[in-house]
Amino acid sequence: MSTVPSPEPAPVPAQVPAQGLASRLDELRGEYAALQARGLRLDLTRGKPSAEQLDLSEALLALPGEGVHTSENGTDTRNYGGLAGLPELRGIFAELLGVPTEQLLAQGNASLTLMYDTVVQALLFGVPGSERPWSREEQITFVCPVPGYDRHFAVCEELGIRMVTVPMTSDGPDAEAVAELVATDPSIKGMWVVPTYGNPDGSVVSEAVARRLVSMPTAAPDFRIFWDNAYAVHHLTAHEAKSADAIALAEEAGHPDRVLMYASTSKITFAGSGVAFFASSPANVAWFTKHLGIRSIGPDKINHLRHAMFFGDAEGVRAHMRRHREILAPKFAAVTGILADRLGDLGVATWTEPAGGYFVSVDVTAGTASRVVQLAKEAGIALTPAGATFPYGRDPQDRNIRLAPTMPPLDEVRVAMDGVATCILLAAAEAAAG
Repeated sequence: MSTVPSPEPAPVPAQVPAQGLASRLDELRGEYAALQARGLRLDLTRGKPSAEQLDLSEALLALPGEGVHTSENGTDTRNYGGLAGLPELRGIFAELLGVPTEQLLAQGNASLTLMYDTVVQALLFGVPGSERPWSREEQITFVCPVPGYDRHFAVCEELGIRMVTVPMTSDGPDAEAVAELVATDPSIKGMWVVPTYGNPDGSVVSEAVARRLVSMPTAAPDFRIFWDNAYAVHHLTAHEAKSADAIALAEEAGHPDRVLMYASTSKITFAGSGVAFFASSPANVAWFTKHLGIRSIGPDKINHLRHAMFFGDAEGVRAHMRRHREILAPKFAAVTGILADRLGDLGVATWTEPAGGYFVSVDVTAGTASRVVQLAKEAGIALTPAGATFPYGRDPQDRNIRLAPTMPPLDEVRVAMDGVATCILLAAAEAAAG
């Protein structure tokens, strides 16, 4: 039975099954030797789109077409200017993200770049409501829900921002734990949130949690929530989760500048040449645009135009994502199905069954995640390093593993997951045997 793993779970209650596994140690070592003998070269490390998914957007390469270069408002997309991005593309994604078009910027190919730029600008200049640039504070701290996204943590680590953790739940970050931290510590200037199909656990932030996060009192007057809506339209089932309207909720709560939203088409069209979006309050958008205008004379509006033509409207994006779902859903079903078949009720692992996003989060027997990853590597199956879903790469219980089944073909996913299950069993048996 699968469950949503918590970041600091109690040790797996598997004393009886563990003893059974200990008695099977020689048998499992034999299975593992046979796995190694296959000479596999499989990769479940990062959430990249497969070639089949990228092929869905091949028509982009023929757009906008010879002589077609003018936007709806008459802008020549080949020229300088248009710092906010092409209006028609902004309109499409404003509808999908649930924000006003005038509060949404369309930019380059990576939302991670926009997030990094935002933090750097805050360090250099402060944000609306800051008493001084963040870099002049004695200490800057971010709240990091765990398990979480390693690239968020890498931004903080590189820029010298201290990280404190709170648990993830199926409804998003533990809002009460966050509220307790931010109420008394003025060094806490921000927190990371992946609101829809979170990385890696697939959780969806409920409206109740979103309301609490945007309304809670904070010791820092310029506290910001970095709302990374990377998977807003990346559904794996016919039930399509709707993101909480955090920007509107923040305004309603009297903290209109609290939420900074990010999204992109990186896993919708071409990962290396998509379009990234930034949305927030009018004051935050003006602040971001002011500094953006110093380092840029405008984004790639030709790429904006080809995306707008390719999709046509918001429904075009939704239809396109249903084609993605047809490719991805069987892979995720293979992951969770094999885990259930191989591990069942043995008590050696729990895992998520996400309704969207790009990852499956697995909690193995405490103290064995690093060993599972090592065993998999030595059998030719590359996994994300254990601890990657925690700040500084340190999982206090050495338990969580993020699986990314999107890039390999379905047959390879099945082979890889059967191998991963063998590694989980062997690591648990080794631990039980002492």
